[in-house]
Amino acid sequence: MSDREARVVAQVNKTLFLGGKWREASSGSTFPVEDPSTRKVLCDVADASKEDALEALDIAAEVQPEWARTAPRERGEILHRAYRLLMERQEDLAVLMTLEMGKPLAEARGEIAYAGEFFRWFSEEAVRIEGGFSTSPDGKARFLIMRQAVGPCMLITPWNFPMAMGTRKIGPAIAAGCTMVLKPAQQTPLSALALADILTEAGLPEGVLSVLPTTDPGGVTEPLLKDGRIRKVSFTGSTAVGRMLLEQSASQVLRTSMELGGNAPFIVFDDADLDAAVDGAMLAKMRNIGEACTAANRIYAQSGIAEEFSRRLSERMGALRLGRGLDDNVDVGPLIDDKARQKVQGLVDDAVERGAEVLVGGGRGEGPGHFYRPTVLANVPFAAELSNTEIFGPVAPVMPFDTEEEVLHAANDTEFGLVSYLYTRDLNRAFRVSEALETGMVGLNQGVVSNPAAPFGGVKHSGLGREGGRVGIDEFLDVKYVGIGGLS
Repeated sequence: MSDREARVVAQVNKTLFLGGKWREASSGSTFPVEDPSTRKVLCDVADASKEDALEALDIAAEVQPEWARTAPRERGEILHRAYRLLMERQEDLAVLMTLEMGKPLAEARGEIAYAGEFFRWFSEEAVRIEGGFSTSPDGKARFLIMRQAVGPCMLITPWNFPMAMGTRKIGPAIAAGCTMVLKPAQQTPLSALALADILTEAGLPEGVLSVLPTTDPGGVTEPLLKDGRIRKVSFTGSTAVGRMLLEQSASQVLRTSMELGGNAPFIVFDDADLDAAVDGAMLAKMRNIGEACTAANRIYAQSGIAEEFSRRLSERMGALRLGRGLDDNVDVGPLIDDKARQKVQGLVDDAVERGAEVLVGGGRGEGPGHFYRPTVLANVPFAAELSNTEIFGPVAPVMPFDTEEEVLHAANDTEFGLVSYLYTRDLNRAFRVSEALETGMVGLNQGVVSNPAAPFGGVKHSGLGREGGRVGIDEFLDVKYVGIGGLS
């Protein structure tokens, strides 16, 4: 590592953040965190156990009543101070993120800004938790409606957006008055630990948050979900793991938010602005190296423009520079690990065997890291395996279609329903297709839908609940009705 990289890693506390204090794991165990660009170990981090998790829950449950009584303005000010600290340290935090998960530095800077906006947004929502008061229809009673913190929460975040997925969950939990136990992904614990340090400096009281990196996610989370004191679980990750967590949450009838897998269609009609559509496809496909649940997984181009669209997209993808994300001239970093790279290669091989044509890329990049070259596949058959599997890599499969009815059937023919993208200049078609697409979000003539001020989430097997926007805090609040009699 360079001196700069070593300094950034050294700044992060590598122990557990348990009940507001830094300490070693009870077992004394640690695990290595690797740079996916070099496969070299960056550092070792404390490895939490079931005992550590239960201790964190003890503290969260004890602190919960007092924390819930904290003034909303005070909770909001903590979040706003944390927002400012994130932005002040944007450069170091971006370097740290690039080191542990590989995305180019420019994208890492963008994620820090995006992450900070969740704190800023929910700092403002903290003072806008509203209830209600009304008279019963018969006039004999009054209805008082309160919204109160749901209680201790289990937050589970993925490796692909290690800072933003943390703030997207922590922000509304703090605003609502909930205590939290956060389990970050094993591959990317450093960003979460840095976030805990920032929240401490911002004035978050001891015990409100614990951060528990671990190599045994099931051993840490299952006891908490079955304990009875956790009242809410918020998870971002694969649909398979989400299903398992839902099963575990059922025994205690927990509130759940699940942001799960995606299989996003990107539809380009022949009346679209092709330059804008290619720009949008580059954003929707290549954000975070394609390792995003919102990534364009299936690109449908109408037959009249499919060849030209594929050509333009190939030029753009072929011009991207592959390498270590800390190099300023790099556009595309490594995938998270070799398992991810092998999965991407297998999906490309399957598509080619079924008749797809490789226009650019199609293989592993140079160097010791988990690199895969930006790839465009033309004339991909609907039956290809990648039509039903989240690629999670820099591969853009282009599938020609003829009619609106045909592409709508193909787009909706999946168990997933997170986001769709649609390019057309026909206003009637824009509304008609947007309404017909079976997804929780639609990008209409834009390749990015994520925004802290908008509700994020999917339908079908892509999840439950929404994060962000005005409704994001609702996931952390219970509604209480008080009926007041004797007033007639």
